[in-house]
Amino acid sequence: MKPPTHQGWWARQPLRRKLILVAVAAVVVIGLAVGLGVGLTQGGSNGSSPSSVPSSAPSSSTTVPPAQPSSTNKPTWTPSVNSTWQIVLQDPLDLSTSATTITPDVSIYDIDLFTNSKDTITTLHKLNKKVICYFSAGSYEPNRPDASNFTSADKGATLDGWPDEKWLDLNSTNVRNIMAARIQLAADKGCDAIDPDNIDGYQNNNGLNLTPADSISFLTFLSTAALTHNLSMGLKNAGDIVPTVLPLAQFSVNEQCVNYAECESFAPFITAGKPVFHIEYPSDAPNLMRSDLNKYCGTSGDASGSLGFSTVLKKMSLDGWVEFCNGVTATTGTGGS
Repeated sequence: MKPPTHQGWWARQPLRRKLILVAVAAVVVIGLAVGLGVGLTQGGSNGSSPSSVPSSAPSSSTTVPPAQPSSTNKPTWTPSVNSTWQIVLQDPLDLSTSATTITPDVSIYDIDLFTNSKDTITTLHKLNKKVICYFSAGSYEPNRPDASNFTSADKGATLDGWPDEKWLDLNSTNVRNIMAARIQLAADKGCDAIDPDNIDGYQNNNGLNLTPADSISFLTFLSTAALTHNLSMGLKNAGDIVPTVLPLAQFSVNEQCVNYAECESFAPFITAGKPVFHIEYPSDAPNLMRSDLNKYCGTSGDASGSLGFSTVLKKMSLDGWVEFCNGVTATTGTGGS
């Protein structure tokens, strides 16, 4: 999981220009709607961007139409606002199939798709927990079991701060096939939802000329693939395109919106009755002060717009340690403990 980069080209643009660009992105997506399901059925690499582009940009007063998944399936489970949760990605959970409890006793666990076994997910279900399965949908990670399936044409620039990872071409048929297979794996393991990360390459120096329209198209594809298996899907960060992609996601997973004073971008999820699973990474974790809780768990100032968010305070490593806004701390046992 990568905290969002906020120094890219997109972040420096004024609000008026952002609205225009997102409107253009939505028009592009409408033009692509007929072909959105191609990546589910066709193999091979296709690293080119869509060739059909509107001849003129809409005015700033144009209403951006929301994206819609092409599948009519419904997710078996959708989380509710104010749900309690824990996220552990550094190592797989250390959970015996005979376990009768898990710490902390929250309703949802967000865990790595690849490193956790089907038995772990089955045991979490026996403990009445729902499971969100994390994978990076927009970046190449060399340590994943399907890493060799990516081609050189699929890969762009290196992620800032993550020298082993590269941005992926979201328009590549090969990339989409790989992500469809990952969603299939999530279904096979029994996950209730997916948490696809790094879909906001347009905010970063990605080396592929990715745009908001590319992320919207890719999220529409991921949502359709997830719904094919009756899985819920979360939107990871990407606050700029929330108005367009809100119908595609059943929840948000946000990192550091208080730190960057951008929680209001994700408040529409709460208004729509969808939870925001919110993570902050205090620099002094795990030895937090009361001032940390006041800062990250408030609803005013930099935290304006975060009312109703399900907030957890974590170390950047996303290990088993967590602190909640009521001051309670817990450590989930992991394979690396």
